[in-house]
Amino acid sequence: MIKLKEYTIPFSGLKQGKHAFEYEIENMFFESFGYNEFNTAKVKLKAELNIISTMMELEIVANGIANINCDVTNEPFDQDIDTSIKLVVKFGEEYNDENDEILILPHRVNEINISQFIYEMLVLAIPTKRVHPGVLDGTLESDALNKLEELQPKETIDTKEDNDPRWDVLKKLI
Repeated sequence: MIKLKEYTIPFSGLKQGKHAFEYEIENMFFESFGYNEFNTAKVKLKAELNIISTMMELEIVANGIANINCDVTNEPFDQDIDTSIKLVVKFGEEYNDENDEILILPHRVNEINISQFIYEMLVLAIPTKRVHPGVLDGTLESDALNKLEELQPKETIDTKEDNDPRWDVLKKLI
């Protein structure tokens, strides 16, 4: 896990209650993880750490835009990002992040680095199939779309030749 120092929250000196942290995520953040699927990214992130006597609750909310390429036309477009994650942070014998909602930190640790959680949350907020909004509503003019439409298989209008008389009896049952 790549540790980015500015995303480390030292909780040992904080009092019980809620503490807010704000971050601005850009391309350099994703490049530090070796992720280069975004052309540009600008995401505002708010993290709220609620310290309770025996555990902590961490809520991260992200809002922003990532410029990505369309899977159909390869045209760049802005994809809205609006996502959040909640974690319960407990203390135990050793570090364990196998559960998506519970993080166990060793007793001797006095800070938490949230960069990996931010990275995973933002990457998973982008749809797996990235389609330009102009493709969906038909307003995008693109050479790729024109070529796809040109190469689309044509439907045959003559259906009488395709009929098999053996199936006519079964069609009457419907």
